[in-house]
Amino acid sequence: MSDDTKPAERIAALRPGYRADLAAGPDRFFEPRRTTCPWCGSDRLTTRLRTTDLLQHKPGRFVLDRCGGCGHTFQNPRLSAAGLEFYYRDFYDGLGEKKLGDTFGGRTKMYRGRAESMLPHDPRPKIWLDVGTGHGHFCAAAREVLPGTTFDGLDFTDGVELAEREGRVARGYRGGFPELAPELAGRYDVVSMFHYLEHSTDPERELRAAHGAVRPGGHLLVEVPDPESRYARLLGRWWLPWLQPQHLHFVPVANLCERLAALGFTVVAEQHAEPHDPVDLLAAVWLALDHAAPREDAPWLPEPPSAPRRALRAAVLIAGVPALVAATLLDRFAVRPLAHRLGVSNAYRIVARRE
Repeated sequence: MSDDTKPAERIAALRPGYRADLAAGPDRFFEPRRTTCPWCGSDRLTTRLRTTDLLQHKPGRFVLDRCGGCGHTFQNPRLSAAGLEFYYRDFYDGLGEKKLGDTFGGRTKMYRGRAESMLPHDPRPKIWLDVGTGHGHFCAAAREVLPGTTFDGLDFTDGVELAEREGRVARGYRGGFPELAPELAGRYDVVSMFHYLEHSTDPERELRAAHGAVRPGGHLLVEVPDPESRYARLLGRWWLPWLQPQHLHFVPVANLCERLAALGFTVVAEQHAEPHDPVDLLAAVWLALDHAAPREDAPWLPEPPSAPRRALRAAVLIAGVPALVAATLLDRFAVRPLAHRLGVSNAYRIVARRE
């Protein structure tokens, strides 16, 4: 079987399962709609965004509401357990595993920057837990910045098992952090959550788990998308960090700092320029082109696209190359040096010490 036929055969084999899932109807993919904010309890909710799945193009429409009391933005109605399984399937694993693994594996400079953010606060941590570690690429890069530190990883996918087999983490824990937290109590000098908290169904529960896992005097690193970024407003549904339907919560920095303080942490650093990932305009152009072009084959589609539709898709994407190049240059050379001053940083990072 040639490499060209393998993807088509894998997709064909998966199509009946997706067809059965979709035949059962979309209602089971969502919980009842909330009438109050999950962060502060206010009932002052307004719709911030309506969108579709712009990355996988799985069926469904998704709504993000914003709380007028505290500014928290969250998916409403939120995905149910069945919905989380359906929309995560073949994204980080299965059909999407190689593409995402290659993407994450090529970001060593970003991972080193994350590790370096700990140097002013604890230049020689002994043992570090990376929550939401995926395939463990951050841990592998961080060892170059912090030699002698032991890195463990935790994730709910089987990527963490691969990370342990490949030696990127010393110990891989598979499962939910709050459920595993009791056996990890007081064990770590550092716990990191890089673009993990927005995926959680209950961010405060994750923070409580982190408080239990970090020893007194140890540190917690949290990096999340910044819902107060101007790009979030200017680019609308084409702002990549919205990442619907997988991102469930978007916490403003003031809210996170306040909650960390209530849990017994002291915030020792707040960064906006450093965690900015200069891809906003490129991603927006790509998402718009991909949305406009006919779909490429996927097992959740009723049937494979015809040859004319495949040719039309290729033509649309080729026509968009100049826009993609221009967006890349703007992201990297025009916007990046001024991202924080312009208020368009797409993420923020908090370093907090457990008292």
